[in-house]
Parts: sequence; C-alpha cells; structure tokens
Amino acid sequence: MTPAIGEFIGTILLITLGTGVVANVLLSESKGQNSGWIVITLGWAMAVFIGNYVCVKLGGSGHLNPAFTIGAALFTDFDKAQVLPYLLAQFGGAIMGSILTWLLYYSHFEKTTDASLKLAVFSTAPAIRKTIPNLITEIIATAILVIAALGMSQPQTPFVTIDALPIALVVLAIGLCLGGPTGYAINPARDLGPRIAHFILPIQGKGKSDWSYSWIPVIGPLLGALLGFWIYGLL
Repeated sequence: MTPAIGEFIGTILLITLGTGVVANVLLSESKGQNSGWIVITLGWAMAVFIGNYVCVKLGGSGHLNPAFTIGAALFTDFDKAQVLPYLLAQFGGAIMGSILTWLLYYSHFEKTTDASLKLAVFSTAPAIRKTIPNLITEIIATAILVIAALGMSQPQTPFVTIDALPIALVVLAIGLCLGGPTGYAINPARDLGPRIAHFILPIQGKGKSDWSYSWIPVIGPLLGALLGFWIYGLL
C-alpha cells in the first residue's frame, strides 16, 4: 500500500473511535451517557493508539495529523512529495470517520435535542471563548505533543514512525491536564474534518457548525507543530 492509504485508514480509525467516545458520553440514551471527561480522554488516547499502530502497519508514517506532516516536511528530510497525499488522506479520513460515528449513533442523534451536544461530537469548542487564550492553548498543547512525539520516535526512523502506545499516553496526558480550555484539538484534521461532516450531514436539529471558531483548532495546532519542531531541533 502507498503511505497515504495507511494515513487514510489510520485517520478513519482515529476519528471514528474518538468522536465515537464523545457521542457515547454526550448523546441521549447512550449506554455511556454522562460518564464524563476521563472516559472521553481515555477513549481518544486509545483511538490514537489504534489509528497510529494500524497506519504504520499499512505503510503510513503514523502522523494522522496535517500539522505534524507539514512540520516534518519543513524541518526534517520527510519526503515533500508526500505532503499533499498525506493531507488529503488525513482530512478525507477524518470526514469519513465522523460520518461512520453518525451512522453508529444515528438513533441517539435523533433522541438528543441539544444542538450544542450534537456539534460537540464532531468538533471542539472553548469553555471560555477568548480568541488569543484559545489560540495559545492549542499552540502550547500541540507543541508539547510534537516534542514528545519526536522524543519517542524510534531511532531508526526518526521523525516518521511514532511509537503508538507512548504517543497515546501523551495524548491522554494532554487531554487530562491541558484539555479544559478548548477541548484539545491538537490536530487540524481532527476538528475541521468532522466539522465539515457536521455541516453536510442531514442531522435533524443540528444547529450551526460554529465556523467563526473553526480556524483556531486549525491554525493553533499548525503553529504549535512548527514551534515544537523548532524547539526540538534546538534541543
């Protein structure tokens, strides 16, 4: 398989499981309704582990994150010809994964009357909406993710293959410790792909897709990834 196919399949798994745990916690009459933040963060961490592991096994690099791919292309010898296929695979996989979550929880979307909860399954939103603090949160959290990921990469394949379990634990730590202000997107595809799916899917009573906030979980992780690569290079 081409590396982009691995990224596509891995991102589908990441987003299906990640948005799936949010749906399980938030949507009405789900078995996991109201089970809380720890369940969400643990579910996302396991989604990262599974998506990353499968991606690498299928020939991908385990990025699953456009910000990491762009950072690798700019700061390392990562093949720049792979950037566009990777980005298309990651965003496409994110849209597909969130559509699968909608199909899985279709009846629960119908039972849920709160439009904000339906949107929260797909995309992040700040607890306190302030542009600069929200942007800074995403930058710092993503920089920490990138520095940790680079530090945990296998020596024989630096900056490319991220060890699946250690990086999942990093994502768990970020969610538990830094996820309160913005919901820790730390990945442009994770937020924008599902937000697009929310916009196009025929979800009854879904409300608006909050496009006014949508640029922060894209630009913040991108800037954070570049900062993380730069700091790691200095170190």
